[in-house]
Amino acid sequence: MHIHILGICGTFMGGIALLARAAGHTVSGSDANVYPPMSTQLEEAGITLQQGYDPSHLDPAPDSVVIGNALSRGNPAVEYVLDQGLPYTSGPQWLAEHVLQEKWVLAISGTHGKTTTSSMLAWILEYAGMRPGFLIGGVPQNFGVSARLGETPFFVVEADEYDTAFFDKRSKFVHYRPRTLVINNLEFDHADIFDDLAAIQRQFHHLLRTVPGNGLVIHPLAEEAIDETLAQGCWSATSTIDGDWTARQTAAAWSQFQVMVDGAVVGEVSWELTGWHNRSNALAAIVAARHAGVPAHHAVDALCEFRNVRRRMEWRGEVNGITVYDDFAHHPTAIQLTLQGLRDKVESARILAIMEPRSNTMRMGIHQKTLAASFEAADQVLLLEGGLDWDLQAAMAAVPNPVKLLTSVEQIIEEARAWSRPGDYILIMSNGGFGDIHQKLLEVLAQ
Repeated sequence: MHIHILGICGTFMGGIALLARAAGHTVSGSDANVYPPMSTQLEEAGITLQQGYDPSHLDPAPDSVVIGNALSRGNPAVEYVLDQGLPYTSGPQWLAEHVLQEKWVLAISGTHGKTTTSSMLAWILEYAGMRPGFLIGGVPQNFGVSARLGETPFFVVEADEYDTAFFDKRSKFVHYRPRTLVINNLEFDHADIFDDLAAIQRQFHHLLRTVPGNGLVIHPLAEEAIDETLAQGCWSATSTIDGDWTARQTAAAWSQFQVMVDGAVVGEVSWELTGWHNRSNALAAIVAARHAGVPAHHAVDALCEFRNVRRRMEWRGEVNGITVYDDFAHHPTAIQLTLQGLRDKVESARILAIMEPRSNTMRMGIHQKTLAASFEAADQVLLLEGGLDWDLQAAMAAVPNPVKLLTSVEQIIEEARAWSRPGDYILIMSNGGFGDIHQKLLEVLAQ
């Protein structure tokens, strides 16, 4: 069967492409923005990529068109599919029908930490010899790919609350029907499709309705938004982070910590990650793996060999004593936690935070009152200005540390070069390609 994927270079749709290819299908795809790491792994898998959405990409007609949620009516390829009556479906629906049937689905949901926690869980199962399948919105360095079919009934999926497609406005995750469900946290986000937090909670409750009675729901203790969602009805057993399961820090920046269940120590994680948030992600992954049959102490051992996902505090290089990291953070909470984790690690060393505020929610101004506070742990902040529907300069006036707004990647690189000195740390944050700023900056610093 020939499957053509519209929006193939999105992290989710790229994973669908890899799964379809592994299942024996001929796969091609189109996208408006093609950049690594997704484009690289697709090309290495032998998948044909085409730039843009020209209807000619669909001639001769494929057997099925999988349409990503970034595409809408008016897109020339979408209009061609509809006019020609070509068979089409969404990525989540294709996944549910062709991969997840009869699988033990372990779904990781929440506003933050989905990619990292999914990667941890997949690695724990792999370490335990369970050869799971997975679909993750990033590239876990323990695997080198974002998706695979696996060899056993266990399948880990990053369960996103974003909508499914232009013709299916339900959240993606309602298609997955997990037996093990993690809800990491729950905040207002995706303002382009949700009116308020209650609308997001409604979708999460739809997800809860699909977990069987012998399933397990894992969530943090006493998080109001999650508690309100559970109060609408939960028919499965639950296990709580910072309730049933806790951790005790034994080294700075949570680079080492003991894992405890009901107060008893089951093991100690020692790893390259930092931050309280990653400790919480780890606990959730350990509990989810235990539900699938992995003893907690084995899960702890696995995490000691865990390598983080690309673009999640990814070390990109060190030049002349200046260290550059890349991170996907784009929500104020994620920015704050990521910066604080780095601050705890480097202590009094100087940190330069560089960010591209480009998410739909950010552009709409939903985070303009909370963005400034998220940069508190940085010594200097550089922001790419432009494309926002609100006054970024005014919003950042409350930042206690120096902030500069610049209009191009080149200006940011020059400012970073002039500011930096040996011993500094540069953290670059964006949920897009950011003009390949990471490599360009390293090359300039090398000069």
